[in-house]
Amino acid sequence: MEEEAHAHCCDLEVDVNGEETFMVNKKIVSVFSNKLSKLFGKAASNPRNLKLVFNDFPGGAWSFELVARFCYSNGEAKITPFNVCLLYAAARYMEMDKPVAGARNLLEQAEKFVEEINCWTWSELMAALKQCQDTCMYDGPLSILVGKCVDSLVGRLVLASEASPCASTSSPDSSGFRLSCDSKSTESMKNSLTRVTWWFEDLLFMEPSLLQMVVKTMIAHKLDHALISKFLFFYQKTKFATSTSGEKQELIKTLIDILFLLDLKAVSSKSLFSILQISISLNVDKSSRAVIESMIGSQLDKATLDNLLVPAPSGTNCLYDVNLVLRLLKAFLLRSDSLPSPTQIKRVVSLMDVYITEVAPDPSLKPSKYIALVTALPDSARESHDAIYHAIDLYLQVHSSFSGEEKLKLCSAIKHEKLSAQAFDHLTENKRFPSRSGIPACKSKLEKVGITKADPAVDPPCSVVDKSRGEKKEACDQVVAYDGELDVHKDNERLREHLKGMQCRVVELERACKKMQNQMAKMMRSRSSTSRNGMSLPKLCS
Repeated sequence: MEEEAHAHCCDLEVDVNGEETFMVNKKIVSVFSNKLSKLFGKAASNPRNLKLVFNDFPGGAWSFELVARFCYSNGEAKITPFNVCLLYAAARYMEMDKPVAGARNLLEQAEKFVEEINCWTWSELMAALKQCQDTCMYDGPLSILVGKCVDSLVGRLVLASEASPCASTSSPDSSGFRLSCDSKSTESMKNSLTRVTWWFEDLLFMEPSLLQMVVKTMIAHKLDHALISKFLFFYQKTKFATSTSGEKQELIKTLIDILFLLDLKAVSSKSLFSILQISISLNVDKSSRAVIESMIGSQLDKATLDNLLVPAPSGTNCLYDVNLVLRLLKAFLLRSDSLPSPTQIKRVVSLMDVYITEVAPDPSLKPSKYIALVTALPDSARESHDAIYHAIDLYLQVHSSFSGEEKLKLCSAIKHEKLSAQAFDHLTENKRFPSRSGIPACKSKLEKVGITKADPAVDPPCSVVDKSRGEKKEACDQVVAYDGELDVHKDNERLREHLKGMQCRVVELERACKKMQNQMAKMMRSRSSTSRNGMSLPKLCS
């Protein structure tokens, strides 16, 4: 008789997600669940062996057990922060919002308990948020509870960041945060960074979807963007230690999307390059890489040479990824937020001058790519072309087999009027450069230093006049043959005459120096004899 009564009481077999099977009384659970009452109300008969299978019950077997206990307790439930999310999700799933005589329904009780979320301790809030994540409560009505947990979490972090510098927020209690300004406490004064970032490890349980929701809320509540970015990079490094390749890809894509929402001035350029290199190694899709490249390009002035020396993709012969640098330069010049300032442009120019010198010895770097690098920035951005000249000179030393046309196209990037006198003189004697590249700017170069052509009717044909001093100066030694337009034979004769004249002046200078040495020797002997006679010398001569 007892067995028959027991079988009559437990007339419903419930399989929960394949995890566990429960034997319950169909009538008892149907009283509190609209879903079950509607389901059983449609049944034509009441077979003794009735079985119900749930494949997507939120929270699994433990959550269903909590619901069953609620039903068997006639609507009484012990709700805590550690089970409220499960009860809330189960109540939604089972449609336990129907009025029950003498008791509030489960959904109403769960919602009432959540209204006091700001009184929960930090550990209770973390436990509730983790349950929300485990039950995937991101869409529909369930997302309301997730939103309340996230809002409470971020609100506490904002409160902590706005607290006084001597606030100790490492152990928030149920009423908010315990604040301590005890100057004698070595723990509270140990490290300001530690006090600000105490919560980093507590949020490592979050999956990318929940992470994105939390960070968006942080941004909406105006939490410091620099602090958010530090947390994101800490999160990435820590999670990577235990993630699979696929999980790393998903995490990096989410991280890039989140970083794009931040003020880039608060994001470390070095960290962005680190994310870019990881994206390349994981073969993340091009759209995500384009986003991170645009972020880096917008603050390219903060980059260093080591940041730009990214190895070329596998399958290419080049040492470095030149195409990447060209894309970064394009993003820098065409960024949407604002035009780069003169100071930023100057920094990027200096960076690129060092970069084109560094990559010049690469024997596989094609002239077209190198020309693109050299000419990527406008001419007006550079005050001097000395660095370009020396970089191209180094490039031509390694790539000596290129045609004259290719060399001429490369050398045309040099603006001779922007060369220093020393660099210009070096270029005129550099045999690696095509003849046409030597003197096109000779006239403007001479005028720049105050030298113009003399009147051929008055002065010798191979002399110039220094305007600043009114003196004649020979200029033939600064002239290089210009592709047949000058008479090379006559120029050589003039050079010989000029050298002879210089030799004569050198001989005259030697004679004058010898004469002066003799006079100085006589003066020294005279001074020595005068000193011996007891006569004093003036202070300037002593």
